[in-house]
Amino acid sequence: MRYLALDLGTKRTGVAVGDDETRSAMPVAVVDTPDEHSLFTAVTKQIEDHGPDALVVGMPLNMDGTEGKPAKATRETMERLAQHTGLPVHGQDERLTSDAARHRLAETGPLRGRRDDAIAAAIILEEFLGGQP
Repeated sequence: MRYLALDLGTKRTGVAVGDDETRSAMPVAVVDTPDEHSLFTAVTKQIEDHGPDALVVGMPLNMDGTEGKPAKATRETMERLAQHTGLPVHGQDERLTSDAARHRLAETGPLRGRRDDAIAAAIILEEFLGGQP
């Protein structure tokens, strides 16, 4: 099964693709998403480009694992994404993925633009795939 992962943000969204066969993920884009319409347009384009069977969205849980307002808002967005795309949408804990993305970038060289959002999406997807049977 092929997945498209999203690291949602208030201004931009990181995008990654991967599959459950290789259990690997690759960052592919950072798209400007200042509002929900922009998000849905960008996701539609990424679906056309990459042909996923499902979406994985990073869930902004509190450090103690509970859901606050951001997680509840993300769940609502996930429901609208499922309706808009017709694809299953899975949530994945995204705690500390942005820090992990910055660390991964630091290991590979200087920051190049906004790649950390796409790398965070890849980390979210890798963690999701690692938990699959």
